[in-house]
Amino acid sequence: MTRTGLRGLHAAVLAGTLVLASGAALAAEKPIKLGVLEDQSGDFAVATIGKVHAIQLAADEINKAGGIMGRPLELVVYDTQSDNTRYQEFMRRVLQRDKADAVFAGFSSASREAYRPIVDQLNGLAFYNNQYEGGVCDGHMIVTGAVPEQQFSTLIPWMMEKYGKKVYTLAADYNFGQISAEWVRNIVKQHGGEMAGEEFIPLGVSQFSQSIQNIQKAKPDFIVTLLVGTAQASYYEQAASANVNLPMASSVNVGQGYEHKRFKPPSLKDMYVTTNYIEEIDSPQSKAFLAKFKAKFPNEPYVNQEAENSYLAVYLYKQMVERAKSTNRDDIRKVIAQGDVCMDAPEGKVCIDPKSQHMSHTIYLAHVNADHSIDFPKVWPDIKPYWLGEAGCDLTKKDPMAQYTPSNPPPK
Repeated sequence: MTRTGLRGLHAAVLAGTLVLASGAALAAEKPIKLGVLEDQSGDFAVATIGKVHAIQLAADEINKAGGIMGRPLELVVYDTQSDNTRYQEFMRRVLQRDKADAVFAGFSSASREAYRPIVDQLNGLAFYNNQYEGGVCDGHMIVTGAVPEQQFSTLIPWMMEKYGKKVYTLAADYNFGQISAEWVRNIVKQHGGEMAGEEFIPLGVSQFSQSIQNIQKAKPDFIVTLLVGTAQASYYEQAASANVNLPMASSVNVGQGYEHKRFKPPSLKDMYVTTNYIEEIDSPQSKAFLAKFKAKFPNEPYVNQEAENSYLAVYLYKQMVERAKSTNRDDIRKVIAQGDVCMDAPEGKVCIDPKSQHMSHTIYLAHVNADHSIDFPKVWPDIKPYWLGEAGCDLTKKDPMAQYTPSNPPPK
């Protein structure tokens, strides 16, 4: 080959190297897309707008620190308007058109079950950052919210010891309320208690005069309230006006809809809630998180457990992607299967359980006083989401993409 030919070949190789280097630089700068499908309007918005803000806060912090593997986070946000059909529409859009690498989605369990088959079908990865009734064994889902074995196995025995063993449940009439009530029923029975009554209230109901009469007639020692949304929250002030004056136990109130701030005292007097985070938690980690949140969103009415769950979920995703060196779901699942995906969160240390892809929590017993201030009679550290794994869900070995309940556990 002539010297001229060699020079040409060298130039071509150099040009190719520059193109490859340029392409690598571009790839490094390509954003990682996070879909955010949350209710910014509609019946659930009061509890969920903080989730959107928390994701924005975490994404901003991560981007200012250099992103994930040098790639910035880009949020693709849709207002699902507390409408399950919109969850389905936007989930298809965010995965197919927007090509989101992961999606943070859903408040109600009905919304999760509306979009979950779409995530499964399209081989997506979704974070459900809500307290819920438990039981989802699906490799396409990572759950950072608390579940019944974390909330009810702590709360119900504590209430029975303090107030008595006769229990009345008021629950929303859909899968969250029905399955949660099953957990309550089983735990009450295991501890030698009695169900004085159980009612399932359709979503959207806001009048509770008959339920209040039923409770007064049954004379329970305390009430378990599993009511959801703005309409059903009307129960508390109506019960206070009717002088029901019974202690209440809940897994959803205060920690989600901050009713103790929104309703007139003493309508929530002696409500006890097991939550993994509320803004009254007086720890250095909580105070630092709250200060950052309020600095960015000074008009935020309340920072609830769903906001904290969403904030830490972004950081857990960052950790998993960096360890996998990939945004591919299968690569991320291999990282989860190693069993040490953990972080120090505002609530305390949390870890993802590899079998169920649910999260361990510090569980705080929040007590609402007559003036609606909060104290914490009990704190349970490092409560694991043990039930699914013990029942037979093991996502490190198989992926049934199903939801189970205590009466319908995974097949052995």
